[in-house]
Amino acid sequence: MGFTRAELVAFRDATVPDLIGADLRLLFVGINPGLWTAATQTHFAYPGNRFYPALLAAGIIDREIDRGVGMSDADRTYFLRRGLGISNVAHRATAKASELSADELRTGGEQLRALVRERGPRVVAIAGITAYRTAFGRRDAVMGEQAEGFEGARLWVVPNPSGLNAHETVESLAVAYREPAVAAGVV
Repeated sequence: MGFTRAELVAFRDATVPDLIGADLRLLFVGINPGLWTAATQTHFAYPGNRFYPALLAAGIIDREIDRGVGMSDADRTYFLRRGLGISNVAHRATAKASELSADELRTGGEQLRALVRERGPRVVAIAGITAYRTAFGRRDAVMGEQAEGFEGARLWVVPNPSGLNAHETVESLAVAYREPAVAAGVV
């Protein structure tokens, strides 16, 4: 599956529903949907995104998910049955996360707090240190588990899997993602 630039641009400002099931143990949180994600209605869908390969390498999932074409119903069911979920800090699709304002991130952060209070995951893993710092006013935050937790859940800040985050590899992402997955009882 491929999209022209014009087709992708048509998805600017679109939203993608959260992927959350009844047995939510580990909630991964992206910054916001990209245009490919909006086009396929699949989180972290851009073919170069390393999220699903890192989950596989970490043992969080045990089969490949072909996100570039959009998750199948079987993929979604499998993902949810593993106790996994996905949301975003901001819900508006953009070509780059840098297109979001600080106000959008802070507003999205408050919405995320409400979602976590409502759904009660054991662990929240927010992918992106800069967005986390902006959304939650934690300028001093570093990668890893955050001592203060998050609305009753344990909280990790993990690296963003985007290809734009060039210094991370599938292997380094797998290491970062495995720790919150173990804490959540998913691995």
